[in-house]
Amino acid sequence: MSTDMHKEAVSVMNDLIETCRDGEKGFASAAERAERTDLKQMFTTMSSQRAGFTHELEVQVEGLGEKPADMGHVAGAVHRGWMAVKAAVASDDDGAILDECERGEDYAKKAYASALEKALPGDLHSMIARQADDVRASHDRVRELRNQQHEAHDGPMA
Repeated sequence: MSTDMHKEAVSVMNDLIETCRDGEKGFASAAERAERTDLKQMFTTMSSQRAGFTHELEVQVEGLGEKPADMGHVAGAVHRGWMAVKAAVASDDDGAILDECERGEDYAKKAYASALEKALPGDLHSMIARQADDVRASHDRVRELRNQQHEAHDGPMA
């Protein structure tokens, strides 16, 4: 692997590590705050999934002789902070939590799409593509549940 490709691969993976850590923390927070048991379980599963993605990416970075990123994005911290503030000042309902989770998943989808546009070694590209597919599936599931939640409380969404 060329030096430029090596640097690019490490940069892409570290960006995704930060994205996955943000998702892991965001979903864990959502699991704590959700009222419905099925949502708590789903968010816990999604949090664990992101922890697994983080580990896979860290192993790859270390395999290239580099140091994995060790904290989430500033934007992710802002997002988590916003959720914490909102929780402190308002009684969140599951619909609001699902709204926030979908927003976080929109960010994750964009991060993975951007990563897949980079020139990466085939095995790394395959791993990231698999994770991206799972992120899209999680996003779509959260969006579906959010729509159902809002329809149940507000009537059909426009």
